[in-house]
Amino acid sequence: MHSADKATLRLTLGLGLAALIAYGMALTVPYAVCVMAVVLLSKPGPPLPLAKGIIAALVIAGMVAAGVVMVPLLENYAIAGILLTAVILFVIFFAGLVSGSPLTMVLVIAFAMMPVVGVIEQALVGMLALSLAVGVAVGTLVGFISSAFFPDRTAPTASDKPPRPSRAAAAWIALRATLIVMPVFMLALTDPSFYLAAIMKTVTLSQQAGETNARSAGRELVGSTLMGAFVAVGIWLGLSLWPSLWMLVLWMMAAALWVGSAMTGARRSRFRPSFSSNALITALILIGPAIEDSASGKSVLEGTIVRTCLFVGVAIYAWGTIVLLERWRPARLPAVRPKLASEERPA
Repeated sequence: MHSADKATLRLTLGLGLAALIAYGMALTVPYAVCVMAVVLLSKPGPPLPLAKGIIAALVIAGMVAAGVVMVPLLENYAIAGILLTAVILFVIFFAGLVSGSPLTMVLVIAFAMMPVVGVIEQALVGMLALSLAVGVAVGTLVGFISSAFFPDRTAPTASDKPPRPSRAAAAWIALRATLIVMPVFMLALTDPSFYLAAIMKTVTLSQQAGETNARSAGRELVGSTLMGAFVAVGIWLGLSLWPSLWMLVLWMMAAALWVGSAMTGARRSRFRPSFSSNALITALILIGPAIEDSASGKSVLEGTIVRTCLFVGVAIYAWGTIVLLERWRPARLPAVRPKLASEERPA
């Protein structure tokens, strides 16, 4: 079996298990568990070691729980709290780019959501910490088990790892990502329940924006968002045939199998892996609130249209930010050249 096929199976099984645990146990923000699992399982290279994944899950849970201390600062000294949040996000982005850690996006999502959830109700912070930790643990466990059953025959070499940017380029990309996240973060503080899913979407866009340039940003960011909405509609139509937990799990696994095959290179695609990854995450962020709207008696169609328009608007803003900053980019920093999925297919 090809290594790309194994990676696709890891993603499919991991998302299925995450959805079964998150929705079966009725965890807080269950789609966040699925997103955490997808983030870990969609990263290239070998799976995260089991011990390291468990430690990371505990650390992230502790960070989210400790983030409640940011709430009084944002409520009483809003400007100082927002500036401190921006600095911390910049540091996380920069450290992740320099180290190449697959947990960067997980940390950004966790820290960006902490104050927002705390503004709603501080008791929810602990439940969110549990949800994010479960997502990281599930992603790590599935990667460990699948790698044990389907081990890669060839060990990864130094040439297989994606090149890391210089410190100057990393600082520039981190600044760009922070500027993309912060406006939505500030909006979320005004209406946390409405913009909570938008924060997760914006973080994925900021991560994707660090790997694209001004020429391809529109197609990558906006296109992947629209593709994610298309996948979410497919999941919802399939779920409407027989609404049940098992059908939800199976349709999510089907979406992961189709999108993941393009992301890993098992199926030829014109787009880069980040395009497919962002599309799948967008679908999860759309289908999660839609299920909650259906359970509470709200209009699923109206809520989905509003969220999709919001996500597309955020993608257009991220595109505009990249275009403007690229004009001011220092000449000494190399331009980002996106790669197609076919160029990154493992041997």
